Amino acid sequence: MTIAFHGAARTVTGSKHLLTLDNGKKVLLDCGMFQGLGRETDELNREFGFNAREVDYLILSHAHIDHSGLVPKLVKEGFSGKIFATSGTRDLCQVLLEDSAAIQRDDAHFENKRRQRQGLPLLEPIYSIEDASRAMDLFVVVPYGSFFEIEKGLEVLYTDAGHIIGSAAVSLRISINGKVSHLTFSGDVGRYTDLILRSPQSFPQADYILIESTYGNSLHQNFAPAPEVLLDWITRTCIQKKGKLIIPAFSVGRTQELLFMLNQLELENRLPHLDYFVDSPLSQEATTVVKKHPENFNENIKNILLVDKDPFDFKGLHYIEDVAASKQLNDRKDPMVIISASGMADAGRVRHHIANNIGDEKNTILLVGYCEPRSLGGQLMNHAGKVHIFGEEYAVVSEIGQMRSMSAHGDYLDLLHFLSGQDTGKVQKVFVVHGEYEVQMAFRDRLISKGFANVEIPDLHQSFEL
Repeated sequence: MTIAFHGAARTVTGSKHLLTLDNGKKVLLDCGMFQGLGRETDELNREFGFNAREVDYLILSHAHIDHSGLVPKLVKEGFSGKIFATSGTRDLCQVLLEDSAAIQRDDAHFENKRRQRQGLPLLEPIYSIEDASRAMDLFVVVPYGSFFEIEKGLEVLYTDAGHIIGSAAVSLRISINGKVSHLTFSGDVGRYTDLILRSPQSFPQADYILIESTYGNSLHQNFAPAPEVLLDWITRTCIQKKGKLIIPAFSVGRTQELLFMLNQLELENRLPHLDYFVDSPLSQEATTVVKKHPENFNENIKNILLVDKDPFDFKGLHYIEDVAASKQLNDRKDPMVIISASGMADAGRVRHHIANNIGDEKNTILLVGYCEPRSLGGQLMNHAGKVHIFGEEYAVVSEIGQMRSMSAHGDYLDLLHFLSGQDTGKVQKVFVVHGEYEVQMAFRDRLISKGFANVEIPDLHQSFEL
């Protein structure tokens, strides 16, 4: 059999790995959207590098858009097979994929006004809300913890990856002509000290492993507990400078962590009396989905639920749904906290908030997760003096902050822990995916030092015989 890497190959987004079995069946692991890669992004998302009609099955590791965001495009281009996912992943995809289609529609409308003025070709969305709806009809829910037969000779096992609600490592047991092969795809590996989720689980011995490497060369050093750091930023910006604290945050995972920490501060009577806005209808829907899946919660949050029926709610929290209410936040001059998607600040309403507040030194833009270097968030994280938003140039006058301790991805110690149950002598090959190339090279060296003898860093569209 062969495997080809059509995304998350020497980059962090666009996860798509196509396995072609000896019997000709094609199994796609994830169908993610590229994000934050500047001008390349749109072109990468419009060309799969394979024929969607030839794919027999799609197996999703989790619902983040860089792992599921092109599922509707796959269906639009002719895929009609089954899409396997955990219950949590299916529920999150229901809201995430429709939202992605709506963002594309709205962004295309906004961008086309500028293109029309300049006489440029108009932009078409990659897929529509209708395409997203048709994709959801193909989902098949698979539980954690036991092998599920997709067809004779092909079984899938989901084990909790501890990354977001529904996230899983994907283990395949492939039996063809009397030969049995085991392949595991890590998806995104969470942390063993997550505030909300269970720790990543061990997985069966594998012959081949695809391992993510987002933080493959760094450690999440916790100089202070995350709630304390968040409180410091609120105090500095909103209390001392009387400004607005703008937090770009992914709707799934990061937003819920922030709400959980703010709730914790309120329980301790330390939360400043301010207005806290979640300006993202998707974040509200995602939070509802998270509450539906306590099976993914760790013991800490289960204990909190005994005394607090909703650990994601607190006094002063407001959800913004319509665009008019979102725009009204820009007219207000009083201190406030605005949490808005997306986490890399490359899409959604948060770009409008940044554009309207980046020119005032009283305000702070607080980055709380990984940002691809070419994304708006990545440029701010790397101390850019000027940035472009919606085609306009803005000087960076506001303060730019970071909370380095917040990440849903494990660091290199977490990743090595995740792999520690494997007999390295039985692993024929490891593929390092979902990382920046320099980080991947450093992580490859760590893997080799741990006894994994054959470690590859695939390039985009590169294929390998297994």
